[in-house]
Amino acid sequence: MSGPTTAGGTGRAGAAGPGGRAEPLLRVAGLSVGAPGGPRIVDGVSFEVPEATTVGLIGESGSGKTMTARAIIGLLPGGVEAGGTLRWRGEDLLGAGPGRRRAVRGREIAMIFQDPLAALNPTQRIGRQVGEILRRDGLPRREVRRRVVELLGLAGVPEPEERMRRYPHEFSGGLRQRAMIALALAGSPALLLADEPTTALDVTVQARILRLLRSVQRERGLAMLLVSHDLRVVAHTAHQVVVMYAGRVAERGAARQLLARPAHPYTAALVRSVPAVRTRSALATPLPGSPANPAERPAGCAFHPRCPLARERCRTRVPEVREVAPGRFSACHFAAEVFGS
Repeated sequence: MSGPTTAGGTGRAGAAGPGGRAEPLLRVAGLSVGAPGGPRIVDGVSFEVPEATTVGLIGESGSGKTMTARAIIGLLPGGVEAGGTLRWRGEDLLGAGPGRRRAVRGREIAMIFQDPLAALNPTQRIGRQVGEILRRDGLPRREVRRRVVELLGLAGVPEPEERMRRYPHEFSGGLRQRAMIALALAGSPALLLADEPTTALDVTVQARILRLLRSVQRERGLAMLLVSHDLRVVAHTAHQVVVMYAGRVAERGAARQLLARPAHPYTAALVRSVPAVRTRSALATPLPGSPANPAERPAGCAFHPRCPLARERCRTRVPEVREVAPGRFSACHFAAEVFGS
């Protein structure tokens, strides 16, 4: 597995935190998401995103990855609320007013959505949508046009002056995703939330989009939270990895070490299920059973019905996230045994 290129940073250094450690750009602590009085779709999720770093948020469909990203940017469905702590550059976003959240969204934190055709307005030309945040900033029309052409070009859209006049349905899937990236970059954010940005694209276009994201990240010193179920994408892109299962964190740590030596049975099963993530083998072992529904989690460890190491304790007690090695955290009663195997 080849690791990601370390992203260079042009953003300001994080302020010193407790013990002199730099404060991360984003700190998520005990995040919960759900309807009041209902089950928690996301339950007690904690992780950090340092400046100019890519953090991969991985897990099977329904693990709570997208809801976590939407909670960060404040785009949850009606009737769904977030609790816990979201500290953005030291500021508590969940405690901020609606005006402040709107100011952060798009300008400081931007999101690349999984389905650009659904996210883009079908009745407006691409150029108008990319330039919306620039017009709100009061830039003259000529300057907005120049910046839109520049952004589309940066995102790899060919002939940007002509393409900016097109509508979303006139773009291919790959070009729509590039337009979505240009729109996300328009506000000069410090953090990109990329929610399955390559899911609906063929393998060749996927690779181009990922190269583009890495290139833009290096150029602008961006941090990125990459939401994906594709372990190969995360393995070649992320510096840190957070593994989610049934709305909770199963494991987190440095990408290279975590994927080479998992400390949670779920992570180990994910690695075995994808060919050529850890080895050159084309063989894969599918995960047994079906993912747990966060709204109907089994008692104890949510993974225990599918876990080959499950014991009585796993069926009755929810495991805490514990540090099993420097920078490596696992929510497994037998993490030391898995890590040492």
